[in-house]
Amino acid sequence: MNIEKLFNKEVMTLDTYIMFRLKEATAKLKPELIAKNRAPISLSMGAPTANPPKALMDRLKEILDEDGINMYSIPKGEPYFRNAIAKRMKNRFGVELDPETEIFSLVGSKEGIANLVRFITTPKEEELEKDVIMVPDPCYASYLQFIQCSGAKAYPMPLTAENDYKPDVEAIYEQIIKDGYKPENIKALFINFPNNPMGISTTREYVQSVINFCKKHDILLASDAAYCDLYFDEKEKPFSIFELEGAKDIGVEFYSFSKPYAVTGWRLGWICGNKEVVQRFGKGKSTIDNGIFKALQKACAEILNSEEGDKYIEEGNKGYARKQAIMVKGFKELGWPISEETVPHTTFYLWLPIPKRYTSAFKFCEDVLEKSGVVLVPGNAFGTHGEGFFRLSFVCSDEQLQEVIDRFKADGFTYN
Repeated sequence: MNIEKLFNKEVMTLDTYIMFRLKEATAKLKPELIAKNRAPISLSMGAPTANPPKALMDRLKEILDEDGINMYSIPKGEPYFRNAIAKRMKNRFGVELDPETEIFSLVGSKEGIANLVRFITTPKEEELEKDVIMVPDPCYASYLQFIQCSGAKAYPMPLTAENDYKPDVEAIYEQIIKDGYKPENIKALFINFPNNPMGISTTREYVQSVINFCKKHDILLASDAAYCDLYFDEKEKPFSIFELEGAKDIGVEFYSFSKPYAVTGWRLGWICGNKEVVQRFGKGKSTIDNGIFKALQKACAEILNSEEGDKYIEEGNKGYARKQAIMVKGFKELGWPISEETVPHTTFYLWLPIPKRYTSAFKFCEDVLEKSGVVLVPGNAFGTHGEGFFRLSFVCSDEQLQEVIDRFKADGFTYN
């Protein structure tokens, strides 16, 4: 069969997602690595390895025996699920949301973001006719692939030390127009704080300026808040865009159960915010799936506002703080310019420069995998401004994290 004739050119040029490429590369090397006492340790995916809250698991087992729990749900989520989300948003952020019109369930926030991109863009052949989505650079790698699949243009907003990780969105907008793209085709601007891959937070003042910019130019603000519960310093406590003036006029926000409750395989999340956007999004999504398995909705709705759930997140964050300290201490001993005072205290990622003797993040990560069996992610997988850096996740055991540091020392991977 002529595959090139069958699929559109965007899909034909799409590469395998970086995390799966790393898995494939690791699997090929695994026998050789084990033979030299370097069994693979993956610091690539941001997937918690802890068990979910016991109260959540126990309740799920009970719910599975309920009559009718196996039946179709509804795409926007059962009323009890959306009500629990509204209560959580009120308790956590002081934000009022109408569970009937301003909240819609997602089969994971990744699905929701992909569908939003698809619903707001129209594929076009001519480059300068394309719809434009402004994205952080570096960013969650899937943003770039979602936009590519939709036949749109991802326009980078550099996150650099030089701009204090606060891109000048007005200047970038002017550059987009100068490049020849049409202002009416600039559809959305994505922000992601706490940030993947960098782990950084931002200020309310900066986000307010972005809200004002989006209102001025009639651009949708899409906030990815998947890591909002992962923080271990009150000074860096994440906030919702809806705590700020005017956000609901032009914005939506995405949330996930995966990270705070260690249920990455369950696929639950939600989109919330601007009523017109959420409802129109829902019309599109309702043609694609029938919602989340009701047992998962019910169990997660109950854990969302419970003492057990809050305690689980609190204890998990203490664990991540401890794990981060292990890595910071270890990399500092290896010569990296890092300290407890300079690293962000959110998410479970570290974003570090590659050693001075390297010019390619990919080459450094390749060498570390082949020699030490440690799986890292090259920074340029997250955008062009990620070159020269690598990302690691500290979700595995303390012992494995210390083993990574020991292998770096033994195998000569130092910063200088």
